[in-house]
Amino acid sequence: MRAYLDHGIAAKIDSLISEDEAVQDEADAIAEVDRLVRYRRDLLTLLNNFVSFRDFYTGRKRAIFQIGTLFLDGRSCDLVVRADDPEKHAKLATLSHICLVYCDCVRPASDERITIAAAFTAGDADQIVVGRNGLFYDHQGRDWEATVVKIIDHPISLRQAFWMPYRKVGQTVSSQIEKAAAARAAAQQQRVVVVPAAAAAPAVQAKPAAPATSAAPAVAAPPTGFDAGRFAGIFAAIGLAIGAIGTAIASVVSSFLSLSWWQMPLALIGVVALFSGPSILIAFMKLRQRNLGPILDANGWAVNSRAKINIPFGTSLTHLAKLPEGAERALSDPYAEKQPPWKLYLALGFIVAGLIGLWFVGGAQLAHHFFKI
Repeated sequence: MRAYLDHGIAAKIDSLISEDEAVQDEADAIAEVDRLVRYRRDLLTLLNNFVSFRDFYTGRKRAIFQIGTLFLDGRSCDLVVRADDPEKHAKLATLSHICLVYCDCVRPASDERITIAAAFTAGDADQIVVGRNGLFYDHQGRDWEATVVKIIDHPISLRQAFWMPYRKVGQTVSSQIEKAAAARAAAQQQRVVVVPAAAAAPAVQAKPAAPATSAAPAVAAPPTGFDAGRFAGIFAAIGLAIGAIGTAIASVVSSFLSLSWWQMPLALIGVVALFSGPSILIAFMKLRQRNLGPILDANGWAVNSRAKINIPFGTSLTHLAKLPEGAERALSDPYAEKQPPWKLYLALGFIVAGLIGLWFVGGAQLAHHFFKI
């Protein structure tokens, strides 16, 4: 302390402080100029990406929040954002009404890991399941191995909505057939296991009881014979069921043939609209509600605007795989298995059911009505 006071260090420090205070205005001006330069360089970019979304909507260059491209399920997704916490991100991002696929990405031969959320806006989601692998390229051109870890299911396209009812019916029928086959196989296996076990069990040797002198001899039950009435009832029920089906088919066919030639296509369109119309309508309404704001808000950006994504623009954000120019698809398979003629069997079944229906309704009258004989 004495050396500090003797050498006048305190006075020197006070002098330096005075010099700094003398140029305080200049230093503040330099800081303001630095801030102004940064505003001049970055403010327009910030506004174009998070206020007007010019870069995102024009497609001239990638927006700041688009960190790369995900290649998965024969598609490339351009709308990919960072999502470090998928569970937290999904709670708010689901309000966007966009189908989001969360993937864990790992750099080959490295410990770098990131989690992304990719928007699927074209095609369908039938083959997108947790565990599928893809490839992610960031904006620096680096490749990452991507694995699906979470999916937010929303309508992707009108084509998916059109086929959804038929696919659900097919899945339901297939699952019921599989359940019935599994139950029958389990019952057969149980029967195979129980019967040998019963045969292998040792017979219990019992002492012969003393014959009772007063007991009457047991009368054996007569063997059950062929019950003709029972089988006749079964065949009658089967015939009535087939007749009802044939009657319904005949009624539909007769109603369809009674239409004019220009009404037949309209009837077919009406039947298709009856099955696919509701799902298409719901999907159309949800596709028009797609909004980018909740996705960015889930990333921490306070985005107040409703950045809508309509159907044509959404389709442009996801590119479906297509053959290169000049390539041709070979459809002939030399190792294809021979398929049974199910179409022929189905057609014959409909014809037989229709003939039975004609018989029950009144074959002569309907034949005279249709064939003019």
